[in-house]
Amino acid sequence: MTQRHSAGGLAGYAEHFEEPEGYLDFARYGPPSRQVLAATTQALARSARADQDTVNDLMRAEPRAREAAARLAGTDAAHTVLLPNASTGMFHAAFGLPSGAVLVPAADFPANHYPWRRTAALGRAEPRWLAPDERGRVTADTVRAALADDVVAVSVSAVDFRTGYRTDLAALREVIGDRLLIVDAMQAFGVAELPWQAADVVVAGGQKWLRASWATGFATLSDRALERLEPTLTGWTGIEDVALFDDLEHPPAAGAQRWSITNLSPITAAALAAALELLERSGVAAVEAHISTRVDQLVDTVRSCGGEVLSPTAPAQRAGIVAFRMPGTDPARVAKALHAHEVTPSVRTDSVRLSAHASTRLAAVDRVQAALMSLR
Repeated sequence: MTQRHSAGGLAGYAEHFEEPEGYLDFARYGPPSRQVLAATTQALARSARADQDTVNDLMRAEPRAREAAARLAGTDAAHTVLLPNASTGMFHAAFGLPSGAVLVPAADFPANHYPWRRTAALGRAEPRWLAPDERGRVTADTVRAALADDVVAVSVSAVDFRTGYRTDLAALREVIGDRLLIVDAMQAFGVAELPWQAADVVVAGGQKWLRASWATGFATLSDRALERLEPTLTGWTGIEDVALFDDLEHPPAAGAQRWSITNLSPITAAALAAALELLERSGVAAVEAHISTRVDQLVDTVRSCGGEVLSPTAPAQRAGIVAFRMPGTDPARVAKALHAHEVTPSVRTDSVRLSAHASTRLAAVDRVQAALMSLR
């Protein structure tokens, strides 16, 4: 049955959020904090009263957000660029490789598939699909077995969107050597302390675990990535001397800013900055510890009610996702029971996915237990 012990280390964190008690769908969307709402409202209100200083003042949110993202990723602002979403970053990485094979998990989220399909269609880098191991996971061993001389990069998700399995980035780096390691951190950044410095490209969107809402995100690039990835999609804001309009082609910016295509919304930049700074104040370690406690409780609850847990249960192998099925029961029926107890899950054709955050209270676990018991 459910273990009842406090997570600690996050006093007052939950008070910054207003999601319903039974909300357990952070792997799909993370409701933003009051700080994010306030930052968005204030920036939009300022834009409605525009004067000679408005645009310059609002644009200061962009470097603020970029610096916060860099600190959390263990790098600096010169190696960090804001993006409107994670997919934009994946396309930048994919189109930056002129040729060669890229190892990509065959069962990964489509955001890590379509960029490589598009580059292959244009005769650039081509995906080589990685089959998972017997437990459905891509590990250092599966990557090692697929390595060949023509492999120039490996592109993986830091956390699997189906099961919450946490990829061992340090082990991948050791296996692939000097090849590029490209990481979609959408399901991990901010809730799992991973060695981001092991990756050459880290891409994250802000609408899920970072709780910054839509149209927010960033990427970090290593020196190796800056050296090897061509700035194929660089726009007018990704060049040197960006404010010099001399009708000449300017070289790409020296750092990660070369991935900029155009100016982003300073309103969404303000939202991202507020979200990242709140996370910094609480600390990723404390957020991760609280989530781990809730995941333990959800796993215990699902099992006590006869469910089959599909996610890893060892803390070192998981993040915030608990995927499960109730043998002999259609997932749609499980979802209906959860909805009846005001629990919000993600529902797949073969399973149900719950995902908890640091603001998730024990009462959410109790609601899950009541819902699954009602199926008996």
